[in-house]
Amino acid sequence: MRILHTMLRVGDLEKSIVFYTDVLGMKMLRRKDYPEGKFTLAFVGYQDEVDGSVLELTYNWDVKKYDLGTGYGHIAIEVDDACQACEEVKKRGGKVTREAGPMKHGATVIAFVEDPDGYKIELIQKKNI
Repeated sequence: MRILHTMLRVGDLEKSIVFYTDVLGMKMLRRKDYPEGKFTLAFVGYQDEVDGSVLELTYNWDVKKYDLGTGYGHIAIEVDDACQACEEVKKRGGKVTREAGPMKHGATVIAFVEDPDGYKIELIQKKNI
């Protein structure tokens, strides 16, 4: 067994696709409209779906905004250098909500960015082993 994808409901599909592909550097893997259901699914990721987990961006045509709730946490992405990743996100128009630095009560270097819908993405610096 393996994790296939994580689904996020988004209010503006095009803006979300730009964020995940242009700002975070993922690839657009596939997209399909479901006119009878009035929704579109777009899958993005760093690897093809056969090789790794991806994100499913679900756009319900009649919904422009969602309440994020208090149960959802974040998506985590491993990066080589968290400081450099934050600079790249800012350069590409993304929003950094926590600059790179050691996590509270630990030594792992992390940062947080936010997508257009307010979902948090944690950037975790790869450990030198």
